[in-house]
Amino acid sequence: MSSAETAGSAFTTGVPGTSGNTYPPAGTGDVPYPRVDAPEDDQSSLGELIGELTQDLSKLMRQELELAKAEIREEASKAGKAAGMLSAAGFAGYMTVVLLSLALVFALGAIMPLGWAALIVGALWGIAGFALFSTGRTRLKHVSPKPERTIETLKEDAEWARHPTK
Repeated sequence: MSSAETAGSAFTTGVPGTSGNTYPPAGTGDVPYPRVDAPEDDQSSLGELIGELTQDLSKLMRQELELAKAEIREEASKAGKAAGMLSAAGFAGYMTVVLLSLALVFALGAIMPLGWAALIVGALWGIAGFALFSTGRTRLKHVSPKPERTIETLKEDAEWARHPTK
């Protein structure tokens, strides 16, 4: 083969299993390079890409909704426990006021008139009830009605949707 024929050929090695490699003519100093053929089945249509994006966004929204539900359940559980404590404090306060008040009124009645004894006892149990109420109300203030983690991830998702390559 002449050098003119060699220059126009594909420069394959002729070695079995290496037909994908091409080589320049000998003595030119060029480095061999692999043959790259673009696969035709990797090409997705715009409709397919939009469909995939819609499915991904739908899945993301479902996951965010599930996270919001879980957070709301968690906060509702905290609120329920705090409300239960307030109810129990109210009932305990009621029973205490009724039973111990009678006993203390009669005990103080031995050293003073029963009217003054009842007033003193009522004031003491009012203070105890206020302390229980204050504790329950303070715990109830620590319950957050909004799903903080969901809001944060929604902000992150919105930022990603605006700039998906970051």
